[in-house]
Amino acid sequence: MSYEIQSRKILSWAEEDRPREKLMQKGRTALTEAELIAILIGSGTVELSAVDVSKMVLAQAGNNLNNLAKMGLKDLIKVKGIGEAKAITIIAALELGRRRRETEQVVRPKIGSSQDAYLEIKHHLLDLPHEEFWVLLLNRANQVIRPVQISQGGVSGTVVDPKMIFKVAIEHLASSIILAHNHPSGNLTPSQADKDITAKVKQAGKILDLPVLDHLIVTDSAYFSFADEGIF
Repeated sequence: MSYEIQSRKILSWAEEDRPREKLMQKGRTALTEAELIAILIGSGTVELSAVDVSKMVLAQAGNNLNNLAKMGLKDLIKVKGIGEAKAITIIAALELGRRRRETEQVVRPKIGSSQDAYLEIKHHLLDLPHEEFWVLLLNRANQVIRPVQISQGGVSGTVVDPKMIFKVAIEHLASSIILAHNHPSGNLTPSQADKDITAKVKQAGKILDLPVLDHLIVTDSAYFSFADEGIF
């Protein structure tokens, strides 16, 4: 019976005042914060509409979304009409909003030289007692998508599987890559194994239309660039 009463109450509103219908008719920017929260929680109580309950939620946070984002489960369920499921939905939605802001603030560095690549990768490879092999994944604008560790080895070397390099690159929709590994000894001279893996990965990149732009050997104080030295 209570559901019927609630349904009649909602249906008695003007269509443009129902949050979902209002969003479809006028767009998301036309809705108040209470109406947006009402869409999240879906329903109110016998006496209160979803919008009424949402207004109470906002009031609990001082009508401030930043305060609302700081409220936990126990705080939200104090509001009449908000149970655990609705509280969790509100918390999840606000967390998505927070993460979106973080993403927007990130400016992807652009790689225009071996120095740029070195500055981007070096903090992953400094002060290590063993060798690690990394790749910088780049988009079409030569901006860094992300650095990815491919392998970790011992003091004198690490095993590198080209299939793993390109698997990671394809999964992240990279347009090109830069290889990098460290020499714990401090010696910047590339070994024959370094030259061989560079040639092998570069050739595979040509076949896959995923070019390898450079290979850096990194030490704690400097770097060696295959591209700069013309042996790439």
